[in-house]
Amino acid sequence: MSDTVIRVENLGKKYIIGHQKQEPYKALRDVIANGAKSVGRQLLKPLGKKISEPTVEEFWALKDVSFEIKQGDRVGIIGRNGAGKSTLLKILSRITEPTTGRIRVKGRVASLLEVGTGFHPELTGRENIFLNGAILGMSKAEIKRKFDEIVAFAEVERFLDTPVKRYSSGMYVRLAFAVAAHLEPEILIVDEVLAVGDAQFQKKCLGKIGEVASEGQTVLFVSHNMGAISALCDKVVFLAKGQVQEIGATDRIVATYVAEILQNKVDDIEQLRLAGYGKKVRFSDIRLVSDDGLSIVFGKPIDYILTIYSKCDLYNLSIGSSIFNSAGNCIGSLITEETFSLHANQELTLKLTILNLSLAPGSYYAGFSIGEGGLDATSRHDLEAVIGKPAFQILPMSDGKNIVANWNSNWGNIVFKDISFRLDTN
Repeated sequence: MSDTVIRVENLGKKYIIGHQKQEPYKALRDVIANGAKSVGRQLLKPLGKKISEPTVEEFWALKDVSFEIKQGDRVGIIGRNGAGKSTLLKILSRITEPTTGRIRVKGRVASLLEVGTGFHPELTGRENIFLNGAILGMSKAEIKRKFDEIVAFAEVERFLDTPVKRYSSGMYVRLAFAVAAHLEPEILIVDEVLAVGDAQFQKKCLGKIGEVASEGQTVLFVSHNMGAISALCDKVVFLAKGQVQEIGATDRIVATYVAEILQNKVDDIEQLRLAGYGKKVRFSDIRLVSDDGLSIVFGKPIDYILTIYSKCDLYNLSIGSSIFNSAGNCIGSLITEETFSLHANQELTLKLTILNLSLAPGSYYAGFSIGEGGLDATSRHDLEAVIGKPAFQILPMSDGKNIVANWNSNWGNIVFKDISFRLDTN
């Protein structure tokens, strides 16, 4: 028996978009005048006068998408806004019908695509747990068995008998995720909805998704957080303009995606590797040092373990590193203060520590290079470059002095800790 649980074949989804000139605010006299004009148009039609009508346009949100997912796979779906990620999940969840192609899904599916999907606003949290569970195909006995775990995970005990329309967005998403993740689906589909919760809850959710995946259930996860994708998924589908750009191992596809965000096409990086020295030295492993390999608490040092392999003797080498924000903008670069050498067929492990860099809460990507020629940027040239690995997240915290728990992403990526800011009214 095949272990394929999702098969997508030549899938396409078309929408019809209407274009009509936006009219300004209309008073009563304008309505009466427009009514008269409408009658005039009808009278003119038999005389052959062409009347302009609103134009329509076909928009393919997805086109010719094909892939297979095996039981137990943890699949990330990535791509820029408008790439078709959410449309794909809606089709897989049977919310939207495809225009072309077909899908085959084997197993019980639990989807969390929007905050409170399947919730009734007038019902209480308790009632919605049973309602949503029933929608997902669970029996009353199954829901009762998992009820206490759901409530404890969602942290809404005090408000369990309050109508969910009075819940905050955070409470809403906690309860919605708890129901979807705890009712033992064979396939769990999660969209970027986790962005609604705070950082601590996001970490809790990612842990639960990892737990579900480790039990052999299939997970489809859409996120713009490449750190979460790298930590949770063993396979990635990269969508661009409604089509599959590439499918493959997480590390390789995430690097491709981030390289495109940074406007450094992966082909350029491959050419760098193939040009002379590129074959002689490479990063065999790059790891972020943290408890989960994914996140760092604000204000703490950023540590990496770099493993480098060389096929020949190389001297006067240095490590360069850049950090990029989630938009792909480089926010800072550095070169190590010391040089080192490598012997033929040697594998060297280095620890790189970045101190006193107060990155604000958010998602970031790193890039590393191995350069030859010393520490002078004018004479140093790269032998190897890796873009977008690892991706990581800075978690907010408050140490009593530097409160960044409510940091707004519009405030930038760096928190100024050690400068004075004084308003002189004299």
